[in-house]
Amino acid sequence: MFQKTIVLFLFINLQFSFAQQPEKPSAVEIYNQIQKLNFLGSVLYVAAHPDDENTRLISFLSNETKARTGYLSLTRGDGGQNLIGPQLRELLGVIRTQELLEARKVDGGEQFFSRANDFGYSKNPDETLEIWDKDKVLADVIWAVRKFQPDVIINRFDHRSPGTTHGHHTASAMLSVESFSLSNNPKIHPEQLKFVQTWQPKRQFFNASWWFYGSQEKFDAADKSKMIAIQTGVYYPEIGKSNQEIAALSRSRHQSQGFGSTGSRGVDTEYIELINGEKVNSSIFEGIDTTWNRIPNGKSIGIFINAIITRYDFTNPSASIADLVKAYQMIENLKEEHWKPLKLEALKKIISACSGLYLEASTAQQEMTPESLLQLHLEAINRTAVPMQLESVTTLPEQKKTLLNSTLDLNDSRKLDLKLQLPQDIKYTQPYWLEEEATVGMYAVSNQENIGVPDIIREVKVIFNVKINGVLIPFERTVIYKYNDPVKGEMYNYLDIVPEVTTSITEKVMLFTSEKTKTIAVKVKAGKDDLNGKVHLDVPKSWKVSPKEITFSLERKGMVQTAYFEVTPPENSEEAVIKSIAMVNGQVFDKEQTSIEYPHITKQQVLLPAEAKCIRMNLETSGTSVAYIMGAGDDVPESLEQMGYKVTILQPEEITRQRLENFDAVITGIRAYNTVQSLANKQSILFDFVKSGKNMIVQYNTAGQMVTDHIAPYTLKISTDRVTDENAKVTFIAPNHPVLNTPNKITAADFEGWTQEQGLYYPNVYDKAFTPIISAHDKGESAKEGALLIAPYGKGYYIYTGLSFFRELPAGVPGAFRLLANMIELKQTVQDQNKKSKN
Repeated sequence: MFQKTIVLFLFINLQFSFAQQPEKPSAVEIYNQIQKLNFLGSVLYVAAHPDDENTRLISFLSNETKARTGYLSLTRGDGGQNLIGPQLRELLGVIRTQELLEARKVDGGEQFFSRANDFGYSKNPDETLEIWDKDKVLADVIWAVRKFQPDVIINRFDHRSPGTTHGHHTASAMLSVESFSLSNNPKIHPEQLKFVQTWQPKRQFFNASWWFYGSQEKFDAADKSKMIAIQTGVYYPEIGKSNQEIAALSRSRHQSQGFGSTGSRGVDTEYIELINGEKVNSSIFEGIDTTWNRIPNGKSIGIFINAIITRYDFTNPSASIADLVKAYQMIENLKEEHWKPLKLEALKKIISACSGLYLEASTAQQEMTPESLLQLHLEAINRTAVPMQLESVTTLPEQKKTLLNSTLDLNDSRKLDLKLQLPQDIKYTQPYWLEEEATVGMYAVSNQENIGVPDIIREVKVIFNVKINGVLIPFERTVIYKYNDPVKGEMYNYLDIVPEVTTSITEKVMLFTSEKTKTIAVKVKAGKDDLNGKVHLDVPKSWKVSPKEITFSLERKGMVQTAYFEVTPPENSEEAVIKSIAMVNGQVFDKEQTSIEYPHITKQQVLLPAEAKCIRMNLETSGTSVAYIMGAGDDVPESLEQMGYKVTILQPEEITRQRLENFDAVITGIRAYNTVQSLANKQSILFDFVKSGKNMIVQYNTAGQMVTDHIAPYTLKISTDRVTDENAKVTFIAPNHPVLNTPNKITAADFEGWTQEQGLYYPNVYDKAFTPIISAHDKGESAKEGALLIAPYGKGYYIYTGLSFFRELPAGVPGAFRLLANMIELKQTVQDQNKKSKN
């Protein structure tokens, strides 16, 4: 049974926070939550990506209006860039999903998604809706509307202006507008009606701003007679923050996009334009009953909660518990099925907060495998004089109830150790939208009820059944892994269910430039103790591997053993996907475990196929030493090493004339001149490096917010020009230039098989010293010639490229390797040619 312990609390105002820690609301926050109980109105904000949402408006609607406010982001931001690490595509989508969830914790909103895959920049909505599969994404928007039941929908973007912004942006607004009437039609997606009802929002708005008009001056002069002005510059004296400051904190959670935001104060106005539904004069909820009167038999509940609000004691929130429990009973007796569960869940949190009721289910293991026996440590403490009794706990997913009938006395911690048997068929912990095979434009989610769920779905939970004032209330807690860090103190992570064994091929892209055999390393990691099995490589018939399999034996969970295989490529050029597969007791394990850990988000486990790409290709290189200056983060250095170069990651403080003498070429990583402030003071050194006869390659940077205006020794202005169609035809403007001819002959075939985009942020103004090498364009647009610019400077060469090498090299695109090799070799190649011409 429970042990009785005396608990002493020391409250410390920490200067950092951790995403996984349990909420511990203050008396002011509790009061705001009680106020929100009496508002039964909802708003759904709709846009395309993480960071598209207007956090000022979401915060205002949630905290000032007290409305249930949701943000439907059609994508998880998988196609963008990453300023905090090397993760791209689906891994970046996992990060941005968590950043959105953290943002909503700050501004008070809720988060939702569709199955749309952010495939990268799109210049028009027609292309977007073709790649996304319009019917499926529209179905997801309708599903979100039916499930959330918003009274009001607000679109971030204008559905009437295709081609003026990102195609995803316009498409999100178009789909939202289309869903406005369809969501109430029972003939549209009737399969959804097993789980939800049809729903008709009252009205729909477009959230206009100066951005859509090109400048603040133009917006100030625009006709706003059809718009509603919302004064969002509210100051909350009880928490000492303005609405804009809350919104800035929310937006600053988007760290992977570099959207740290400074809070503002004072008057702030948002404008919304009615595009569908009933007309209004001032309030978006005008004519909509947002009280308990909208629910049959709900009027008395509203009156009762209002009395709780009036009598609330900020010095003693527990004085409200008896009435809150009675309100819980009143709502529980309702027959209504939408607001009832929402308000009951809100009441549970309020009651728990008012009483300081601390309920926790933890484990000393962060990872467990199916069928294993999990040791649980439960803690329950009631920090008020209100009588409470812990009647039982129910462990999930096994649905096992343990009777306790234990009294929870004031500040008396009750602890219990339980064992939970994990079932054989429990799902591994991972983002559910990555479990099934996706397309370029769509994630696959077979379970209708899971569509739109924002986070990982965790099955291992404990329900604490607590009787308060004679009313039994179930409090659900997800099992967490808790430990003490000697520097940071109490730390939290969630429990992850992992495979018995995972494998990973250490090099994700392997280049074979001859028929010579290469060694491929495979790491085998144990998910449990005493693990024995065999691992092998699955390769196409034209590739040879030895040995056929390797035995592994891992004594302890978490141990890693590396197996080495000799792989021989075919004689001719060929690309192959090889897979590492482990066998344990006849069971196949083919997943690689990837952990994503950043302090501002919850730790994430991602399980993807354990595979790598092998490329047999002709590639000429020399033993050039390359200095790589990291920018926002990419995997290009690993690819350079695969090409045979000696690569050194050079820190900005190491950029000295003496240090650079050891290198033949310098390459700056993506967005280096956007993110590395100290580069502004290193340009003269780098330019002298080029002048001395060396080679400098600068990869893409975004227009604006550069650390220096002089990123090149000549005039060079970055624009927003890009070629988003990775299959766009490439024309060689300077076909005889050495960069297209030596040491590797570059042809149109080298631009085949590129992924996501051809390039981005091309310069459109540059000195005549630069030679544009290639030209391409998206459908219906003029040619863009700034993808690859080369200029001699002194004895060396300065090269600027917007080509997306940071995507193509990790994806194993042969042509990208060949072209980059020519760029690196260019200095020496040109000098050799000059010598030959003199002879």
